[in-house]
Amino acid sequence: MDLPVAGFDWDLGNLEKCRRHGVAIADIEAMFRRPLWVISDPAHSIRERRLRVVGTDHRGRHIFAVFTLRARRGEMLIRPISARYMHKREIRHYETQKAEAEKASRSED
Repeated sequence: MDLPVAGFDWDLGNLEKCRRHGVAIADIEAMFRRPLWVISDPAHSIRERRLRVVGTDHRGRHIFAVFTLRARRGEMLIRPISARYMHKREIRHYETQKAEAEKASRSED
């Protein structure tokens, strides 16, 4: 997915929450420059639209993150809310769901 954004919106709150899960800020930012699978998160989109994303860092480790997009001074920024590395079972589930979605997409064409 190609996100038309100018950068990231970090503050002490989201920096600490992501670090607490052991994911480096550089890995989160790098993940958003790689292929992503983005899913809407309507259950948690009360004040603003939240999205869930699965991607990989530069070592190929799967990362699950929640983020929102925020406009600041006329530019769109990614605001990571939380991020963590995925467990093996989650990765298998993600790979299965992704393959099914791609298959359905191809059959619609």
